[in-house]
Amino acid sequence: MTPSTPDAEYAAFLRQGRFMIQRSQSSGRHVFPPRVAEPGTGARDLEWVEAKGTGTIYSVTEIAQRPPAPNTNVVLVDLDEGPRTISRVEGAFGPALPPIGARVKARIVSNDSGPFIVFDAL
Repeated sequence: MTPSTPDAEYAAFLRQGRFMIQRSQSSGRHVFPPRVAEPGTGARDLEWVEAKGTGTIYSVTEIAQRPPAPNTNVVLVDLDEGPRTISRVEGAFGPALPPIGARVKARIVSNDSGPFIVFDAL
């Protein structure tokens, strides 16, 4: 039997179409990315909870690619539960790129590497 790790559990949730994050039962603080213990306290009482999937862009940058590859972006998003994550806003570049402070909603997409989270502007 393969031992379960927080990363493996997170990936399994994504394959099920669920965006889950961890929460410490003792402090109530949400934790992301997945861990075995709460940062700062070391509490190992983390449970999986469904993320709201909404957040606010903390930082954004556009990455210009050589043609024919399309430009892309990288965003840091403060999830409404508190943790910050890194991803991209799907299909947004140039004037359509949401600014810092814009509200976004998570969505699960997949490629050859498996499922992952991207964001759409609200």
